Amino acid sequence: MPSELVVAFVTDLHFGPEARFRGKLRKLTAHGPELARAFVERMNRVVRPDLVVNLGDDIEDESHDADYERYAACVSILRQADAALVHVAGNHDTINLGAAELLAIQGRTALQGETPELCASFDQGAFHFIVLHTQEHQDHEITVDELQIRWLEADLSSHLKPTIVLMHHSASEQDLRGNPWFEGRAHVGLVRERARIRQLFEQSRHVYAVFNGHMHWNHLDVIHGIPYITVQSLIENLDDDAPGRAASAYAVARMTEQRIVVELGGAERARYQIDY
Repeated sequence: MPSELVVAFVTDLHFGPEARFRGKLRKLTAHGPELARAFVERMNRVVRPDLVVNLGDDIEDESHDADYERYAACVSILRQADAALVHVAGNHDTINLGAAELLAIQGRTALQGETPELCASFDQGAFHFIVLHTQEHQDHEITVDELQIRWLEADLSSHLKPTIVLMHHSASEQDLRGNPWFEGRAHVGLVRERARIRQLFEQSRHVYAVFNGHMHWNHLDVIHGIPYITVQSLIENLDDDAPGRAASAYAVARMTEQRIVVELGGAERARYQIDY
């Protein structure tokens, strides 16, 4: 049997103050710490992944000091997982905190040279991973700047292993009808340069899957053979308003060079299988 890499994903934990949207309680932020601890416990006791990926928005932004404390608390909980841990920066994480602060809390430094600060690439098992930093200009658009696109192109051309891309916002063409957050608001859900980025993925011929958070639902798109997998928020309220019911969402991907099976856990379960 081919060697299998087990990767767990959690996203949009939103430690912080209560968050309402259009007058309704949409994020059960008060449950963030306990749900994060339950996720880590399940990973350690049941799943035992090789890698845990935090897809971002660890905090519900409030102020610099509160955000710093909550981001550090979230990372501290996730660090208790008995696995390698990688972080993607979300838009709420970067409103009051700078890249150097986020990286310091994560316990890493920016790569040198022409590498954008919150990007990274690394190998794990038979796979190469790329972390992209999608940047939100609040309530206006989501972008990936030119320096980062050039870095991405160079990284894809210099690493030939099967590649998994990790990002906070989506680079797919999701139909957002029915999404309580982003229906009619694709400009703050989907990356502006997504067509160009997907073209780089397709030209490389070794991008196996792209994972993101942010959209607050589970979703799968397959574009020109590449699956774009969105993971539901840990603390999304699945009811229409208070008192609410948390999604308690996470994903586990079991990867070989021939197949990826993604199981989405929590209150809304799903299973995706992609064969190569």
